[in-house]
This record gives sequence, structure tokens and C-alpha cells, in this order.
Amino acid sequence: MIHLLQAALAVVFPGLVIVAALRDATSFTIPNWISLALLAAFPAAALAMGLSLSQLGLHIGIGAAALVLGMLMFALGWIGGGDAKLFAAAALWLGWPAAATYGAMTAVSGGGLAMALLGLRSAYLRPFVVTGPAWFSRLAEPGESVPYGLAIAAGALMAFPASPFMRALTGF
Repeated sequence: MIHLLQAALAVVFPGLVIVAALRDATSFTIPNWISLALLAAFPAAALAMGLSLSQLGLHIGIGAAALVLGMLMFALGWIGGGDAKLFAAAALWLGWPAAATYGAMTAVSGGGLAMALLGLRSAYLRPFVVTGPAWFSRLAEPGESVPYGLAIAAGALMAFPASPFMRALTGF
């Protein structure tokens, strides 16, 4: 029974991160309920996975550091407020050493996203994009912001296998 609970809780993180990415891509917003749901589900997941108090403290510290970093990036205008909250909530779940992979993969994914949007917004591709769905046309709009939640989600999903949650679930 405990393994079923662990598996169910392990699906919460990737599911919510994917929902955040889809919402950001289609509306350029990440609703607060997604970050709050990640925050609310974390204690239950930590308990089910048997995190020690020291591991729990490390997760909280990493989440707090990510929140400060996200707030700094928001203040500099690099990311939106929803992105900053999602960045911190995902870091809380990932802990150490997955947080290092998360930061690196988010940065690399952000660069890839920027390159893809530059191509999509180019004079060559833009005429083909405007005939698509409205949300996709908006992605191709020159001067529009970058839905960085896509990069955050990609980084989080790439780092999740190295997280203590997946290690506890798989036994590795």
C-alpha cells in the first residue's frame, strides 16, 4: 500500500510541472494554484518517501534559495512572477544533488527556447505561424515575452530522476 501511495505522490510533481508549462505556453501565465499545489503536496510526499529531517531541511533550504534567486530574476525583468514561484516550488521537490542538474538544464532549456522563439518570430517562419491557433500565433509575435515556464518544466523533468523521491521509489 505504501508503494502505491509513493507512486501516486511521485506523479504529482511531473504532472503539475507539465500543466504549468502548457499553461505558460498557451496563456503566458502560470496560475498560483500550481505552485501552491506543489508546495502543499511536498510534505505528504516527503513523509511517504521517508525523508530524514536533515534531508527535509536541505530541501527547504534549496527551495528558499531558489525563491530568492527567482525573485532576483523577476526584479531584473528576466522572468515573470509565476516563473519565479514555479522555479522555487520545483527546487523544493528536487533537493540535492538534483537541484544542480535542475539549474543547469533549466538554463540550457531556456537558451533553446529563446533560439526556437527567435526562429519562430523570424520573417521567414512567421507568415506560416499566423494561420495556426491563437496561442501559437502569440508565441510567434515579435516583441512578445518568453514563456520561461517551458524551460523551468524541462529542467525540472530532466532533474527529477536524480531526486530523492525517485531514488526512494526505485531503490537506487
